[in-house]
Amino acid sequence: MPTDNRPLSPHLQVYRPQLTAVLSITHRLTGVALAVGTLVLVYWLVAAADGADSYRAAQAVLDSWLVKLLLFGWTFALYYHLANGLRHLYWDTGNGFDLETVYLSGKIVVGMAAILTVLTWIIA
Repeated sequence: MPTDNRPLSPHLQVYRPQLTAVLSITHRLTGVALAVGTLVLVYWLVAAADGADSYRAAQAVLDSWLVKLLLFGWTFALYYHLANGLRHLYWDTGNGFDLETVYLSGKIVVGMAAILTVLTWIIA
């Protein structure tokens, strides 16, 4: 019986990433990031409720550049997840499934998330 070196089923290395797949995976990842980021928000609120010393200690941690970078990413995740959720609501009406509209709406989602993130950090 001859053996082939070919894979038995399609593999991720065979295909290049499609925008639709990347956006779907990103939507799931941003959901996880929002859950983790919410724990940071809870930490900050508990520290504020615990008193001035706890709040100062929490602020010292949250003022580091690494945490601010993570908060910037959390802000992007928030806006991306929101915009993509609105896109999914539009799809729930039965519209927007042709390939051109799917790609256009995906690019709009990423663009809006980036713009809203930058505006939030400029204004705040």
